[in-house]
Amino acid sequence: MATEKRWRSTDRLDGDRRRPPTSLVVALVLACLSLMTLDVRGGDDSPVEGARRVVGEVLGPVESGTTGVLRPFTAVPEWFRTRDGMQDEISDLEAENARLRAEANRADYDRNRLQEYDGLTAAASDLGFALVPARVVGLGASQSFSDTVTIDAGSDSGLRADMTVLNDDGLVGRILRVTRTTSTVLLLVDADSVVGGRIGRSMQVGFLHGRGSIGDDARLDLELVDESVVPAEGDSVVTWGSEGGAPYVAGVPVGQVTTVYSNLRDSSQRAVIEPYVDFGSLDVVGVVVPSGSGSDRAVIEADGSLK
Repeated sequence: MATEKRWRSTDRLDGDRRRPPTSLVVALVLACLSLMTLDVRGGDDSPVEGARRVVGEVLGPVESGTTGVLRPFTAVPEWFRTRDGMQDEISDLEAENARLRAEANRADYDRNRLQEYDGLTAAASDLGFALVPARVVGLGASQSFSDTVTIDAGSDSGLRADMTVLNDDGLVGRILRVTRTTSTVLLLVDADSVVGGRIGRSMQVGFLHGRGSIGDDARLDLELVDESVVPAEGDSVVTWGSEGGAPYVAGVPVGQVTTVYSNLRDSSQRAVIEPYVDFGSLDVVGVVVPSGSGSDRAVIEADGSLK
């Protein structure tokens, strides 16, 4: 028991030694209050201003140097955050640029296609025929010896053989055969194509024969029924028109006369026609159908409306 009391007494003495004297604490508090009072009332003339300036002169460079030394280390987390943010922004900008480039690359294509649809609507209104719009999806020259194209509309769209096909520039050809979803079109310039034509200025009629070329040298030969008539260069030629409008309706622009040849032996005339249609860039076409025809797609009516 005596030993236990001795240990408790020793612990109490050690705690008393670690605590500062009460009088010292009170003195420090009073000193702080006095300095604060003098500093507030003194303003720039404060008696502690000199001491403050001295402390600032000494500690300022130290603080500045310490900040300069520690700045690279304290900035590392922010650098990583900034770097990740910049990478995200770069990825977003690259994606946006790719989207804009794709839109720019398609702009001409979309604009041309829109113009073709607008032109087809105008053609329906000008010619007075209802049209089923379609797109050229294949060329037949590599599959046969004929100049043909395949369009993405068939019997489901109300099409059948011997229907007139045109675009916003003029006559394209006629339908040879159809499937449920596609049709094969014999082009006007095919070597086996024969179309009745009429010179717009004189109303003289004849027959147009294709030469089998679809490029820039695509031409037609016109033989007039009245061989004494001499067409003039620049004369426009339109379709004569078949009985019942099949395979060709009347009045569709075909081309214009570029050259006229005279046969001295029999005095006959042969005119060379440059077609209005560019067969090398065919895309949107229209097939002439009776007004009110049923179709799986919108039909451009003769008044330009869609039904």
